[in-house]
Amino acid sequence: MTDLCIKCLQSEITDSGASYSQFLLDSLRPSQGVTIGTFLRRILLSDLEGSAITAVRIAGITHEFSTLKGVREDILEILLNLKGIVFKKETCKIMYGRLKIEGPAVITANSIQLPSEVEIINPTHYIATIANSSILEMELRIESGKGYRLSNQMYHEKYIDYLQIDACFTPVTKVDFQIETVYDTSNEITERLILDIWTNGSLSPEEAVSKVSKFIINMFSSLLENGFKQEMNKPEKGNLTLSTETHTNIPIEELELSVRAYNCLKRTNINTISDLLKYSPEKLQEIKNFGQKSANEVYTALKEKLGITFN
Repeated sequence: MTDLCIKCLQSEITDSGASYSQFLLDSLRPSQGVTIGTFLRRILLSDLEGSAITAVRIAGITHEFSTLKGVREDILEILLNLKGIVFKKETCKIMYGRLKIEGPAVITANSIQLPSEVEIINPTHYIATIANSSILEMELRIESGKGYRLSNQMYHEKYIDYLQIDACFTPVTKVDFQIETVYDTSNEITERLILDIWTNGSLSPEEAVSKVSKFIINMFSSLLENGFKQEMNKPEKGNLTLSTETHTNIPIEELELSVRAYNCLKRTNINTISDLLKYSPEKLQEIKNFGQKSANEVYTALKEKLGITFN
């Protein structure tokens, strides 16, 4: 197999700090392009670590539906604007940023005081406007993570006075790819994979490809190092016993009972195997129109289909 080689065809950085690059992987065998492209796209969008604001404490505010006197935006708008700030953090530890501004003023991301380990990629990003001499004071909690995390997944009693924010950690905002088929003079068919990557600027597309490549190598290397685990010995068919807890949510339709027996069980609100096993043989026969013949049918179905027997 030919060694993979990736080339950067073009690269751009926008005024907001976001980055874009286009890459080319050449000389691929037929069908390898879509395999590699899909794999890279999924990992780029889900497995790269980034940083984001996860909670905010605003002086004088107890919930997100409040307003601040003299501030043009309500709290929900301010929180939404804060989500748009892009951070580059050199540590995985939770860091804090602070902001205290007296109006009148237009507040942007560069007004936030941060530790030296944290950098703002889009410092001109708008946060809020103070129309009079009011003071806006807030503290921001900045965390590292992967993917997207909802605010209700981050609650902790330690941060009870913070307003929680949905956090999008992934530094890659979009990935696209296309496949081109190439025919050479000897009629040999190869493929070219053209990969387009957009990031929020906290990570360049080149760095993203490098990190993803290392991630893939480590993932498959662990398979080689760990080897294949020995398959557990299966019990002999005659000694097979099944725990009734395994069948808790199995519907009684799986027993394929006759219409009469099925309807009797349904009228008694017996909908699952778990419901059925709560009935002793004696109690089962007390069900209206459910005689010994129907009971025997149920016992046989339980034994043959699920290996469950009544003592």
